[in-house]
Formats: sequence, C-alpha cells, structure tokens
Amino acid sequence: MQNWLLQNLSDVLNQELELRTTLPQTACCLDVEQINEKQPQKYYSQKHRLAELNAQREWRGAIASVEEILLAEITSNQQLASAAKSGLVFSAPVPLLSNCELVSNFQSAIFTPDAFKVNMLMPCRQSPEPTVVPKSAAVIELPLIPQDPIAQEQFCLVLTANFGLVLVLGTDAEGNPKFHFSFDPVTLSKVWNTLRSRLVITKYHHLEELDRLVEQFAPPTPDYQLVTNFSRLLLHHIPDLEFLSANSRQVETVAATAESAQSVFQDHGATSFMEMELLQALTHEIRTPLTTIRTLTKLLLKRKQDFKPNVIQRLQTIDRECREQIERMELIFRAAELESTSPSAKPVELVAFSLEQVFQQSIPRWQEKAKRRNVELDFTLPSNLPRIVSDPRMLDTVLTGVMESCTRSLPTGGHIDVKISTAGNQLKLQVLSQASNSDNPFKSLGQLLTFQPATGCLGLNLDATKNIFQALGGKLTVRQRQEQGKELTIFLPLNNSYQTSKV
Repeated sequence: MQNWLLQNLSDVLNQELELRTTLPQTACCLDVEQINEKQPQKYYSQKHRLAELNAQREWRGAIASVEEILLAEITSNQQLASAAKSGLVFSAPVPLLSNCELVSNFQSAIFTPDAFKVNMLMPCRQSPEPTVVPKSAAVIELPLIPQDPIAQEQFCLVLTANFGLVLVLGTDAEGNPKFHFSFDPVTLSKVWNTLRSRLVITKYHHLEELDRLVEQFAPPTPDYQLVTNFSRLLLHHIPDLEFLSANSRQVETVAATAESAQSVFQDHGATSFMEMELLQALTHEIRTPLTTIRTLTKLLLKRKQDFKPNVIQRLQTIDRECREQIERMELIFRAAELESTSPSAKPVELVAFSLEQVFQQSIPRWQEKAKRRNVELDFTLPSNLPRIVSDPRMLDTVLTGVMESCTRSLPTGGHIDVKISTAGNQLKLQVLSQASNSDNPFKSLGQLLTFQPATGCLGLNLDATKNIFQALGGKLTVRQRQEQGKELTIFLPLNNSYQTSKV
C-alpha cells in the first residue's frame, strides 16, 4: 500500500512495475474487492503466509547470488591491482555480507533507527560532529527516524563500477509480501534519492562525503549477460518450489472451508519446511555480525606492535571463537539447505582434490580444540593421501563438526583415534572414541539439531550429518561397541572411481 507521507522502497519498485504493466488498475482493484467478499478470511491468512514464505526464499536466494557476483568483482579488481573499495552496499536492518573478502573489499552501510539522535532535529542544539568519518568505519550506521516505513523492510542496494542492483523484501501494491529486484539505473537513482531524503531529514553530518562515494559508483546500463547470470544464480540458490506450490494448490482446493484451510499448515511437512526456513534465516543473521567482529579483530591483530601480549592473546581468542561459531552456523545452514532441496537438485558441486591440503590446515586446529577440553586426538595417516571427489570447503566444515561432537562427548582425559586408509575404490576414515551414551549426553532439538546441556554446544544430529556426507558423495556409519566405545566410519569416493563411474 502506498505511503504518501514517507515512501518506502517497495513503493518505488511498485511504481516501476505499474509503468510497465498494461492491466487496468481499477479492474484489478474491483476483482480483489469481489474476491475478498466471497472468500473466508482464513483462506487469505494462509495465502498471505505462502506469499511471505515465497518472498523470503527469493530474498535469501538473491543474497547468495549477489555474494557470488561480488566475489567475481573482487577477482577482476585484484587483476587490476586496485587497492580502493570495489563498491558500496547499503542495507537494513543489519549488514548482509557474511563473506570476509566481501566485508573487507566493499564499504557496507546500514540504515537503522538505533543511529538516530533526537537532538539532530533541534535547531537550538547542535550536536558535535562525529570524529569517525564514514570511509574509516567497517560498517557505517545511517540514521532512520523511529517508525519510518523503511525500517519495516529488508533491502540491499549494491553500487559498483560495473553495475547497480537493488533487492527489497517488502510488499506489492496491495500490501502482500513480495520480493523485488531491479538493475535499472533510473530505478536505482530513485531508490537512492528515497534513502538520501532520510539522511536529509535526520541531518546526517557526512552526507556530502557519502554523495561523493555514491557518485563514484553511479550505476551504468547493465550488461544483459550480468542480468542473465544473476537470474540463473537466483534460480539455483532458491530451494525447490515443489513443496510450496503443492501447499498452494491444497489451499486453493479448500478455500471454501475455514477449518480445512487452517489444517494445511498443521501438516508435518509444512512444519518441517518452516523449521528449515527459520534455521536458514537465523544462521545467516548470526554469521553476519560474527563476520564483522572477526574482520575488525583481524585488522587489530595486524597492528600487534601497538598492543601488549595479553591484549593480543585476547584478540586471538575472539578471532578463534568467531571462526568456530561461523563454521558451526555454516554447517547448520547447509544442512537446512539440503533438507529443503529436492533430491533432483544438486546444491553441492563435487570436484577432485587432494585430501592432504584439507588435513594440513585442519588437523592442528582440531587437535588444539580437543586439547582445550583435555582430550587427546591422534591421527594415523598413510604416507601418501589419495585424491578424492567431494566439496573441499563443505567437507572440512562437516569433518570439523564431527570432531567437535566426538570431543565434547568425552569426559576430561578422553582419547580419540582417527585412522585413514583406502578400502577398494573408497577412502575410509575411522573415528574411534571411548564415549558411551551416558557421557555428556545430547538432547534432540527439532529435526536437525542436538543440544548438549553439559557444554551448551549446539550441533547437527546424526541423520542430518549422514545427509551431508551423502550429498558429498560419501557415507557415514556409526557403531556403538560395549567395550571399545563409539566408532564412526566415513567413506568418500576416490578420484579414479568417480571418473570410472561417470564413464
């Protein structure tokens, strides 16, 4: 619905849509009013919920697509040996970039009512200008007046030398949830003018400097190949829509009966789908501030000469804790993504690589983490580690989760043996621990997670971990031996076997 006093970004994009449509607006309004009179209210609450879920999924797919495109921008800038920022990313209500490379190469700014100061609007009370200029801050905070309609939207405005893009999770002209995006320079200019008007109202001190930055990255007419690539990535990153369309058809068939419409979302499948959506949203929102904290910590660690040894040690602890939590959230996010994607889709890209490069970086980290819990972690490796076929980053993340789960299940002074060998055309990784079911037990939390009350640790349950290894082309089996403890065996395909199976 149009906000006549203060426009939000949905209003701007809905106006762009209205200019391109040829349907008479009055006829559309009459149709909606007639339907509203005929259909039960609960039918519309379910339709509204379906539209909201669909818009949220498109929004998350778009954010993932933008990150991929921006990473490509960084690569091209590195080839040009440019040390300057590669672009600007405005968002609300929180920073959206979670990749460390993107955080350091793009200037982020968020619009938030938390940055608003009442005395900014008082002509008789001039607040002192902030000493920190925007370009020196990792994330610039831009003020919004409380109750501003923009504060009710999620949006992302990306400005680079090669393209501009706006993403908005808002509403359509009738107030229904809708995801918008546009590469049109005219629309982007209107979006920025709408955002800039808020900074004029709140008397933002560094508006002139911000104007110069925006002018530096004035969006050109987009290359059709870029728009096509974004659309392809968006379709790739959106979870399978079959479930949503099936529920939509169910709602349509029972629209005349309020009780039946209410029962649609009481179905176990709908509950499962919503849980996966919630997990993906939460893990993304948790990773983003942690990534910002870690980036700032790394910047401080580059100035070791300015700090005492005990301060450096604490900064290193912050960096380590942030990294571990980011990895844990990444693992939960990928598990939820796999759970909400149909088996026909392939969200994991399998490539051939040497396992040695993963183990060289990860084994010391796993042993250090086990040592902090006074658990001994020993590895028995062959002289030459073979090449396997999997996703190296995701494999490292899920193996880290397995090692952490085994370590936390043991009491202080425990011991874990990890043996790696080949078994036919597969790599065999055995994890042997002296854990029993009574040692630091885990409690089930929903369909994917387990919670360990003794340590406060949150992780994936066994079924979710098995699903990830299956997506990686492998297999996980677990045996509980009465005298020898727990035995986890992970099988991963060797490179030669994978090539043979493809032939």
